[in-house]
Amino acid sequence: MNDAEKMLLQLQALSHPVRLWIVAALTREGALYVSHLAREAGISRPLMKMHLRKLENAGLVASATGQADNGKMANFYRVTSFNLALSPETIAQVGPLPETLFARGDSNV
Repeated sequence: MNDAEKMLLQLQALSHPVRLWIVAALTREGALYVSHLAREAGISRPLMKMHLRKLENAGLVASATGQADNGKMANFYRVTSFNLALSPETIAQVGPLPETLFARGDSNV
């Protein structure tokens, strides 16, 4: 994955309020499991998993299996170290070429 693709994935992942909340919660509280996050956010486990998958695909969170409060095994998520510096200069440095945008089907701009 090149720098432009990585930046795009990270921006897309962070563009949703629930995913921003997840990053904030994990930063404050450390590693948490899916059911705990879903309860705190007031959303279903499948929806929480979808949001976590998007963050994980962007490299913003990582998961590991561990034992939950109830004694069952669960996927715990934690924030990875990242620094998304966004400025006109960083966009210009990593910005995709027009032909790569149109190859993905983004021609409806």
